[in-house]
Amino acid sequence: MKTETTSAIADFATQDTDAGPFTALVDAEGAVLASGWTTDAENLRQLIHPTLRPAGLRERDALGAVSTAIRAYHEGDVAAIDEIAVRQASGPFLLYAWETLRKVTAGDPITYTEFAAISGRPAATRAAANACARNAAALFVPCHRIIRTDGTLGGFRWGLPVKRWLLDHEANRSA
Repeated sequence: MKTETTSAIADFATQDTDAGPFTALVDAEGAVLASGWTTDAENLRQLIHPTLRPAGLRERDALGAVSTAIRAYHEGDVAAIDEIAVRQASGPFLLYAWETLRKVTAGDPITYTEFAAISGRPAATRAAANACARNAAALFVPCHRIIRTDGTLGGFRWGLPVKRWLLDHEANRSA
């Protein structure tokens, strides 16, 4: 995940999915800046780190490879999101934690404690949970794959029903 400044305008597109409407914002190079199960592109724009946040948004019918991956993922190809470029900015721990999230296998969720350990801070479960909460690029940085040690879902910006749908979808497709 690079940390350079992007162009002043980000493109966005919204598409219907079985989990609800999904919107993605991309920079001029096609890297995902923010995404989630919403139709509110402006809200997504506000989630982007200030050094990357575009000044404006431009709606598109589709976003090329990003829209193709979103559709393929929701139709059952849970690996379709893996190669999509993502651009987020923060400190070293969050950047590393977000990269680590991209390596969590679909259909095999891990706990916040396990996530903290593989992110290099085994005693920092709250920091690991914070990395999930501050992730602007939902789906492409799959924070939904992190659950509590007791097996419950924990939190999710886009709602627990969406998180449950994603986990069930991945469990049914990754075998």
